[in-house]
Amino acid sequence: MALLGPQDQYLQLIEQKFDASIVARGDTVIVHGAPDEVTQIERVFKELNFILSKSGNLSIRDVSAVLDLIETGPPEGIPNEDLESVIVFAHHDAIRAKTPTQKEYYQAVKRNDIVFAIGPAGTGKTYLAVAMAVSALKNREVNRIVLARPAVEAGESLGFLPGDLAQKVDPYLRPLYDALQEMLTGEKVRGFVERGTIEVVPLAYMRGRTLNSAFVILDEAQNATPMQMKMFLTRLGTGSKAIITGDQTQIDLPSRQQSGIIQIQQVLHDVPGIRFVYFNKTDVVRHKLVKDIINAYEKFHESPGHRGEEEKATERQSE
Repeated sequence: MALLGPQDQYLQLIEQKFDASIVARGDTVIVHGAPDEVTQIERVFKELNFILSKSGNLSIRDVSAVLDLIETGPPEGIPNEDLESVIVFAHHDAIRAKTPTQKEYYQAVKRNDIVFAIGPAGTGKTYLAVAMAVSALKNREVNRIVLARPAVEAGESLGFLPGDLAQKVDPYLRPLYDALQEMLTGEKVRGFVERGTIEVVPLAYMRGRTLNSAFVILDEAQNATPMQMKMFLTRLGTGSKAIITGDQTQIDLPSRQQSGIIQIQQVLHDVPGIRFVYFNKTDVVRHKLVKDIINAYEKFHESPGHRGEEEKATERQSE
């Protein structure tokens, strides 16, 4: 039952993917079909048996992930032990959690409805959040994906950017589109957006909504105010999950305004079903120089005299 699923649910899912007939009798699975399909089905059961032996149970997500692996034919060299960290298969590649914190992040999202991912740039917070949302959509765990970002100015005024409001906020939302297009074809992304299955919106557009059966992501949450953070979290409806990502060292809010990501850690730290995952510079998976840049900034901010220079610069700006 563990391998084939309750009422052979997993077996039926496998049968839908192939023309071959599959019959389970006792502890034997009999497959009749073309030789190449028989080989593929054999591999499916081997992979599922491996995951079952490692985790003690299987889910629809596991079966769908293995079927995607067989169907898309990812590059050679994905070892069996990495299968349990695979989040989604896309563009003939496997997107998976790599660092220990990323694996903790992945498990936290599987087990909780609201997860906060906090840490420096380049640690995969947003990229993996989008991957987990795409996986949930593919596996029909949710009906849609909603991606939101605060449209906070970082050294450039929205009012001076060309175009209408949609064109003005597009640069703020572009990183989310970029992540989507690495996991789905451009045509699929456009189709999902047109049908409303995937929605990428500024945070301000979330007010007054209730999001049921949705995977909701708030990116760059350090630029959300405490009131915006509360507004976002209370949009969650039945059957939904939320991931909130942020970097406390890159707050672009006015100096007198508190960041919602800082306050929320005090408000929700002991609420069941909500998990905080903290990344650090050892989790950086971008260009190797990104880690060096983060180290350099840390040393600079910790150096004697830095605060004095910063205060002088603030005084000059106010003058």
